[in-house]
Amino acid sequence: MRTYLDCIPCFFDQALRAARMAKVSQKKQKEVLGRLAKEVPNLSLESSPPEIGRIVYRRVREITGKKDPLKELKNRSNRIALSFYPDLKKKVNFATDKLERAVKLAIAGNIIDFAKGNYLDFSKKDIEDVLKKDFGIFDYQKFKEALKNANQILYLADNAGEVVFDRILIEELIKLNKKIIYVVKDKPVINDALKEDAEFCGIDKIAKVVSNGSDVPGTILKFCSKQFLDFYKKTDLIISKGQGNFEGLSDEKIPIFFLFRVKCRVVANDVGSKVGDIILKSNL
Repeated sequence: MRTYLDCIPCFFDQALRAARMAKVSQKKQKEVLGRLAKEVPNLSLESSPPEIGRIVYRRVREITGKKDPLKELKNRSNRIALSFYPDLKKKVNFATDKLERAVKLAIAGNIIDFAKGNYLDFSKKDIEDVLKKDFGIFDYQKFKEALKNANQILYLADNAGEVVFDRILIEELIKLNKKIIYVVKDKPVINDALKEDAEFCGIDKIAKVVSNGSDVPGTILKFCSKQFLDFYKKTDLIISKGQGNFEGLSDEKIPIFFLFRVKCRVVANDVGSKVGDIILKSNL
């Protein structure tokens, strides 16, 4: 997916929010915005939003001097999400279609997104609201058919905290005898999950956890490691969580199922849905 002019103000908003979360002076916050303003004329709209986001958050880290500006908030979101785990398991165990319920819960976890202004204001009510929603796009039959022929699944993580909701879906996939490789970011960017987040939330006990070698807030293959690309080329199926991964991989022509909540008008227009819709979308 390409970048649109509507994305530019969003980049400035994200940069300012991240600088404030880094707890630096207004002078430093203004410096972050000034540096970004100088770079805007050279940004290509043919690049995907995550590719530009990589530049934005690198500048935030450079100017604020904070390697991981959102580390404290990520840790808190992990702890809060883990406190929901027993209740999430009950919601799956009591469901008629456990896999479908686990898919919906995985998408419910996509509420946790600091880039879009959602910090720690997610609650059990938010989860219930998602469970009551109809899907904007629901390629569930395609998903079940694809699972029949898939032994190994590459599961692309999105945010810290959200990892707990991914765990719920992964546990259901393991019951179907699927081998899961769970992919996190290599370096801090926004509140994207790192290996330490996956381990804190128990993913390493049920799946192989690997880094994609990148600090892009999404998945851009040219920035990924050889190890990740080897997994990517050889896997039977990819589950891609979050809007950033959709923006980076929507044009790929291998079996990918995108699970996310639509958080902006640009993506809503691209997928043919509405802001706030929950999506299970096949790219084929």
